[in-house]
Amino acid sequence: MDFTVDAAFQKKLDWMKDFVENKVRPLEFIYDYDKDAAYDIENVALRKVIKRLQQEVKDQGLWAAHLPEHLGGSGCGAVKLTYMNEMFGTSAFGPVVFGCQGPDTGNSEILAMFGTEEQKAQYLQPLLDGDIFSTFAMTEPQGGSDPTNLRCVAVRDGDDWVITGDKWFASNANHAEFMIVMTATDPTAPAHSRATMFIVPTKAEGFEIVRNIGFWTDSASSGGHPWIRFNGVRVPDSARLGAVGEGFKVAQSRLGGGRLHHAQRTVGLVKHLIDMMAERAVSRMSGGEPIASKQAVQAMIAESYIEYMQFRLLVLYTAWMFDQQQEHGREGRKMISAIKAAMAKIAQDVTIRAVHLHGSHGLSNIMHFGEYLAVALHEGAADGVTELHLGAVAKQVLRDYKPRTQSNLPSETTFLKKAWAEEQLKPILDELGLTFEDGRADTEKNLPVEKYNLKPVSP
Repeated sequence: MDFTVDAAFQKKLDWMKDFVENKVRPLEFIYDYDKDAAYDIENVALRKVIKRLQQEVKDQGLWAAHLPEHLGGSGCGAVKLTYMNEMFGTSAFGPVVFGCQGPDTGNSEILAMFGTEEQKAQYLQPLLDGDIFSTFAMTEPQGGSDPTNLRCVAVRDGDDWVITGDKWFASNANHAEFMIVMTATDPTAPAHSRATMFIVPTKAEGFEIVRNIGFWTDSASSGGHPWIRFNGVRVPDSARLGAVGEGFKVAQSRLGGGRLHHAQRTVGLVKHLIDMMAERAVSRMSGGEPIASKQAVQAMIAESYIEYMQFRLLVLYTAWMFDQQQEHGREGRKMISAIKAAMAKIAQDVTIRAVHLHGSHGLSNIMHFGEYLAVALHEGAADGVTELHLGAVAKQVLRDYKPRTQSNLPSETTFLKKAWAEEQLKPILDELGLTFEDGRADTEKNLPVEKYNLKPVSP
């Protein structure tokens, strides 16, 4: 496997690094790290600025890199996308400027794979053009990690479907033109055949945003993860995505890629945190010397760097599997769950170290550590809780092992392995006229014990 990129794309990455740092990140500070602002269609001045920056990205051939060229993207592949997404780790505006923001990325993949030509023209194309935003509604108030337990239902009524129920934490629903909704259409069917996906315009009669909900770092009046309600929303059968009962299949087509994108950006977040820690360590003085000279501080930075490199390679390996079209195989599913479980832990661990190292600055509202920690904790819950993915990894690992039936003792028990070893080597020993004999320890002289001696066979 190869994680390198060609020289031409490396030039693109060099351009991107400067572009993000000097043209995209300034927006973060103008809007005080307000993630919701990046999706505000009604902010005319900001939309003009974003459109101008998006055009520069398109001119570089880096627009919508998560999609292949024939679907309107740049078709970079998952490994190259990893290097791109790393630069968005702390950026609310970066994904929007580059046309690879969630949940639109996953929705565009669903529309590309399951949408009709009419659905693509109405929803996918404006989504790819950056003219509208969307949301994905699967999670419900009673739970989100078990899509087989949906209470939001769609009932057939002639040529229409009537949707009733609540959805929870539907990211960007307050700015969305439409949503893709997972509903229960046959609660009595087998677990993975109960749901069906529909496209629902947010202007549909009966659609309601019950409350805008944000992270605890957001103000009470803001929040980009609304609680939404369908009060008998009627949609035609032509709004259906995929066959009836294939909602789980449709959802799976987007969730793997979404988890990879989150992990790629987490790599960037962790690197940013390490940069902040290192700068502070060499700058802050204590006892007449920088705190970088203290072993405790060195340990914090070293542990963070080691975890960062381990996680980065894990993500790159998973991305490489995507490029080999292996994401839907056993190994691919295992690695997707592995990076999903790992990213929440590393983001939390490194953020907390960074806060501690910055002291009062780290706890203050003049830094963004609160937002970073909120993101880290969110990663432990979004797209399936960490415990669920740890279980998925364990199940895939354990599938390759069978119970030991030959003995109640572990297979690596030394005297059992000795017997096995002698059996394995007996043909060679017989050919050479040799045998194994046990050595004897000289306990009085406390000499080392030679467990096995090679001796010629007596004539």
